[in-house]
Amino acid sequence: MNGPIDLRKPHRASILPPQYEALCPPPQLLPGENIDHYQALQAAIFRDLDPQSAIEWLLAIDIAELSWEMQRYRLLRHRLLGAFRQKAIEMILRRVDLAGIAPDFQDVAEIYTIGNALDWQLDASAAVDIETRLGSHGFDQHAISMEVYVQARELFSMFEALLNGVQLRRLMLVKEMNQLRCTRKTHQTIGLSDQSRRAIS
Repeated sequence: MNGPIDLRKPHRASILPPQYEALCPPPQLLPGENIDHYQALQAAIFRDLDPQSAIEWLLAIDIAELSWEMQRYRLLRHRLLGAFRQKAIEMILRRVDLAGIAPDFQDVAEIYTIGNALDWQLDASAAVDIETRLGSHGFDQHAISMEVYVQARELFSMFEALLNGVQLRRLMLVKEMNQLRCTRKTHQTIGLSDQSRRAIS
């Protein structure tokens, strides 16, 4: 479940200026996510963007949050592929072990296949034996990985869409910050020119 961090625990001080602390709510971290990693990423982005006004700080905070979200989606996508690897092993074992099985024995063979796939996940020595047997039938690690992508294609596509959406939003915020800075520099330049003309006259 998503939730704010425990503020009673000591954490590294933020580089956010005190007058802008109200702009930055506590991060909504998932179980297993590391607050130190979050703060390190946030601090690196703040240093790189070097925000100077409240609006720039708001943009920088959102950019940091989106960057963390991208890391989260990448990690979850990787875990997804790992979770589907057992399913891929099971599907390949079906092709190898159930070929030529008489219809009367199909159900029993199916149960053994599911059990073998579970053994592959839980028992390292069984995994070596199963992968060696699959390799002898032409199913190497690349073939297994291809089957993983086939099994996980719908959820994998969902994570790709999430990553692309976050990346697009982050790029738009960076562009907005750059435009804000260009506008401010233009106004400062016009202001200096006006002062210079008044001083000359």
